[in-house]
Amino acid sequence: MDKGILPSSAGPPPSKRKQSAVFIRGILFLLLFGCIVYPSISLVNNGIGHRRRVIHRPLHADRNLARCSSLKDVAAPPPDFHARTKSDRFVAGTPPTWIKNARIWTGNDNGTEVLHGDIFIDQGLVKEIGNVEAQSIRALDAEGSWVTPGISQSAGVGAAPGLEGADDVNSLKAFPIKLRHTEERTPGSMLVEPAIQVQYNGSASGGFVPWRENPTIGMDTIWHFRESYNEARKLVQSQDDYCAKAEANQWADLGDFPEDLQWEALADVIRGRVKVNIHCYEAVDIDDLVRLSNEFKFPIAAFHHAHETYLVPETLKKAWGIAYPFCAVLAANPRSLGPTPGAALFATLGRYKKEAYRGSEFAPRILASHGIDVSMKSDHSVLDSRFLIYEAQQAHFYGLPENLALASVITTSARRAGLDHRLGYIREGWDADLIIWDSHPLNLAATPKQVFIDGIAQLDAPLWLQELLPVPNFDKEAEEAVKWDGLPPLKPKATEGDVIFLNVATIFSREAGEIRSQVLPSSQGVAQNARPMWPDSPRLLIFQGGSIFPGLTTFGSPLGVSEIDQEDSTNDGIVYDPFSSGRFAGDNTLFRAFDGLSYGGRDELLAYVYGGVTTAVSAPRSYGFFSGLGVAFSLGADHKLEKGAVVQDITAVHITVSHLFGSKPSVSTQIGVLRKLLLEDQEWFGKVANGTIPLVVAAASRDIIASLLSLKKEIENAKGSILKLTIAGGSEAHLLAKELGEAGVGVIIDPPKPFPTYWEDRRILAGPPLTEDTVVTKLRKHNVTVALGITESWQARNLRFELGYAALQAGGSLSVEQALSLATTNVEKLLGVDVEANNSDLVAMSGGSLLDFTASVAAILSPRRGCVDLVREAA
Repeated sequence: MDKGILPSSAGPPPSKRKQSAVFIRGILFLLLFGCIVYPSISLVNNGIGHRRRVIHRPLHADRNLARCSSLKDVAAPPPDFHARTKSDRFVAGTPPTWIKNARIWTGNDNGTEVLHGDIFIDQGLVKEIGNVEAQSIRALDAEGSWVTPGISQSAGVGAAPGLEGADDVNSLKAFPIKLRHTEERTPGSMLVEPAIQVQYNGSASGGFVPWRENPTIGMDTIWHFRESYNEARKLVQSQDDYCAKAEANQWADLGDFPEDLQWEALADVIRGRVKVNIHCYEAVDIDDLVRLSNEFKFPIAAFHHAHETYLVPETLKKAWGIAYPFCAVLAANPRSLGPTPGAALFATLGRYKKEAYRGSEFAPRILASHGIDVSMKSDHSVLDSRFLIYEAQQAHFYGLPENLALASVITTSARRAGLDHRLGYIREGWDADLIIWDSHPLNLAATPKQVFIDGIAQLDAPLWLQELLPVPNFDKEAEEAVKWDGLPPLKPKATEGDVIFLNVATIFSREAGEIRSQVLPSSQGVAQNARPMWPDSPRLLIFQGGSIFPGLTTFGSPLGVSEIDQEDSTNDGIVYDPFSSGRFAGDNTLFRAFDGLSYGGRDELLAYVYGGVTTAVSAPRSYGFFSGLGVAFSLGADHKLEKGAVVQDITAVHITVSHLFGSKPSVSTQIGVLRKLLLEDQEWFGKVANGTIPLVVAAASRDIIASLLSLKKEIENAKGSILKLTIAGGSEAHLLAKELGEAGVGVIIDPPKPFPTYWEDRRILAGPPLTEDTVVTKLRKHNVTVALGITESWQARNLRFELGYAALQAGGSLSVEQALSLATTNVEKLLGVDVEANNSDLVAMSGGSLLDFTASVAAILSPRRGCVDLVREAA
């Protein structure tokens, strides 16, 4: 045996078949190792070598992918929306209605299309328009009346009556609703279309935010806007980044969907999914917001209040915009809003704060001439939304074309709200929201005879001048408004010498404490400051059938003691309230409005030259029980030392009895103090108790008025005299019409269209079409001396229209002379103002009546001041 070679113990060498089996087992082992062990090592040793990564799809993946998909959804109706046969708001059991013989304003062709024919409504929709074949269903003969789509507006709303628990006026997000009560009695059941859910965002800019929220200035406000939008943009970017990875199935370390409740609303703004409506007044703030829209690339639906938009229409056109996603082209109605914001305006409400000081009655017509969409608004309850059509009427009076004036509260507002696929037009397939009017909708006091919402009649017992009356031409005044940056000169030119008015149709004048009228032959003239024989070369004013009316007297607003309500430096201020220190003395607490008078304010002059208001009666401003001694003064004078500037330096004693003094004394305390003051022999309250000077009490509640009537009787029994008591406000006075008449107590209705602003006002008499009587007619039936007042200074210019409205709503029971007395002889009697008939102002109207939209003030004749003010040379 060779040395070094060990003997084998394995037996004979294996065969080739056995060797193959061993080899195969080795290969299988290696494969098993590769499939099981290697991936584990790969996952542990991340980043070493080239290895495949296994991703687990999270459980919430489907939910988050759905959210990503929803970000791309368009908040718009489906393409076949108008193929629907039934409204999603249809109430089962609602019968179809055939409205025949109607004059139909459809809203089509920019508001110029008017059809004469029938409308068939069923299933909550307009089914047919034109010459509808006779239907064996309920028929309503419109008798040639105007029929329009329902009125709509985009506006923040406050509760009425106003209660602290319901105070939620300036919420940031909103949804459109229909004002039809539902069986569900829930806000959700009033939504126009809950399936689509177009949302609305409201922002406040300029002076509004600092005044309401914090002591910042405009630059701070816009910086905070930018800061907020930047946060929203970050949220949008993080969501987009997340969705890009999720949709690419890259779930590793992705986490959950990014969201932030604080910024979600603004994120939707940037995505173009929300209608942005901005509360903004001045040009500087409008410019800021336009730049903001371009920086963050979002469209603006409308600027609200927007008092200076008419001065910068081209700035509005620079706002960022593409066609709104929710206003994308519809198969049945292709259109696009474009980038330009609209303007939602008041007709004449303005000058109540610095930001609104340059507002103009010509703003709607000026903006429309620049191609800007104009909507009229109420900002309910700043203005009563029941009378939104009145805003359109005034806009038309000052020059907004008829078609655009109607559209401003119907079609334009629906389009700006993104709802014109179902609202704002009378078209087949649109919602059956219709109004049948008793006159042309733009005529003063136009009132619905019937209203349909979703095809459901809203008036159980509807009350049955269909031509639009002409309005004056204010082209020159509109040009002046822009030329003078919203502050054109208003003071009329006083004439020198004699003036003769020719072709005067009618003279209304004072006679024995009443208003009388006299119709003149067309050839006769009226001379002012004339000698017995006409002078050789007098100033001639030739009328086209115009009339002469007594100058109106206004009461209730702070005219003469306040210029800009929210700017303290422009006001006389608020009188001292003795209740704050427990001092209840009488005469030393009664301040005189005469001492704080200021002349030449813009509201005074606007009332003078546009409204024919020549005299105002104002009391010292008060937020408590005591006000003071009123004053009557001329609105055409320059200062109180001028001849005829002060009509009467002391008129009446003014107080307020109300629950609205917060922590101030109870109503019973207020009545008790008044009793004490009247029973004591002090100067002014002694004169009230003896019947030599009126006591004017601002009171709304029926129960407070009843207490005052009881107190009046008590004082009269104690003093043996007749106390001259006048109720100012009187929202619930109609509930005591009989008692007021028997007690000889007059009422100055303020506001002239009662509104349930507070709990004390809740039981108002609405008037037609809801009630047959108005407050005026109800009180007059019981021989109550009635007058009309106003609440805010800007309303003075519209007093003439309030008189016309009262006459038209009275159903023929109130003559022109009686309507005029509501703001002349009656109000003067109730306030203790003595006016000599031959020394009172007269107003010459060109083109028609002081009480409607057909005429404008041409001249004011003032024997008291010894002049004639020429207002418009067109007379």
